[in-house]
Amino acid sequence: MNSFGNIFRLTCFGESHGAGIGGVVDGMPAGIDVDMDFIQNELDRRRPGQSQLTTARKEADQVELLSGVFEGKTTGCPIGFLVRNTNQHSQDYENMRYVFRPSHADYTYYNKYGVRDHRGGGRSSARETISRVVAGALAKLALRQLGISIQAYTQQVGHIILPGCYKDYDLSLTESNAVRCPDPKIAEEMATLITEVKGQGDTIGGVIACVIKGCPVGLGEPVFGKLHASLGAAMLSINAVKGFEYGRGFEGVTERGSQQNDIPTPSGWLTNHSGGIQGGISNGEDIYFRVAFKPVATLLMEQPTIDIQGQATTLTARGRHDPCVLPRAVPIVESMAAMVILDHYLLNRSSRL
Repeated sequence: MNSFGNIFRLTCFGESHGAGIGGVVDGMPAGIDVDMDFIQNELDRRRPGQSQLTTARKEADQVELLSGVFEGKTTGCPIGFLVRNTNQHSQDYENMRYVFRPSHADYTYYNKYGVRDHRGGGRSSARETISRVVAGALAKLALRQLGISIQAYTQQVGHIILPGCYKDYDLSLTESNAVRCPDPKIAEEMATLITEVKGQGDTIGGVIACVIKGCPVGLGEPVFGKLHASLGAAMLSINAVKGFEYGRGFEGVTERGSQQNDIPTPSGWLTNHSGGIQGGISNGEDIYFRVAFKPVATLLMEQPTIDIQGQATTLTARGRHDPCVLPRAVPIVESMAAMVILDHYLLNRSSRL
């Protein structure tokens, strides 16, 4: 299960402390202009070491396209790519070679496969999301030609919440601060909280919101393959994600149908409580959703745990870890959304003559 998508499809490979992270994108339409600066900028938004709020690991995360592009355009053939790892500190993980980190994938991987890579979690490391960002950047380039844009931002860190919805803010300010929150004042409060938690050797979670604009009517399937189900599956495949909701989501359960219904008019919809999706199919309105991220499982403090023999022990993790994944997860959320939307767009072209 290292492949994602139907027509637009990513197959990825690599581990945190291996030679590199890479993948193959199949189903990319031919004739799309490939903007390498844009693809690299997307990786730069995800890369470690970009601020004091993220892991101190220093990686250039320089992408190499190996195939599928000729004279600056996609050929319709598979696009192979590679990002080499250059700054591993594998010795930082030696003390956990035979010990399971609490609430991490160590225990489940070992019991499923009988082996595990203790160096940064191996395949379970969030470093594998590099391949998602490269594929997502390619999908964004295709969606750009269709007039479809995707913007995510940090809406909540711990108890600090950005009130209202995306329409209340200038989302172009999202990249103006290290937290990637479109309100500079609240972003500063979030940054202060993350710094405080980091100083304690602890971690904290939060919520990323995302809006998709320009999506045409008709994407998604009415039973299996609903558009919101595909988006949910994509988001829940991201490391540390624990929740997904779209439209009014859980908040809407306290309301009546008369308050919730979106009314169509000759000039458009009066409201968009549905989040741009009805009956599993896009209705032409903005698609918006929220993704909840748990606190990072690796703490720089002593915790009780067990070893591979099942014996009680303690562990104090070493190494370089994010105190909060939200800032670096924003481009990952966008990338997964881009892959889903492009895939459904290509699928929808087979719906009728």
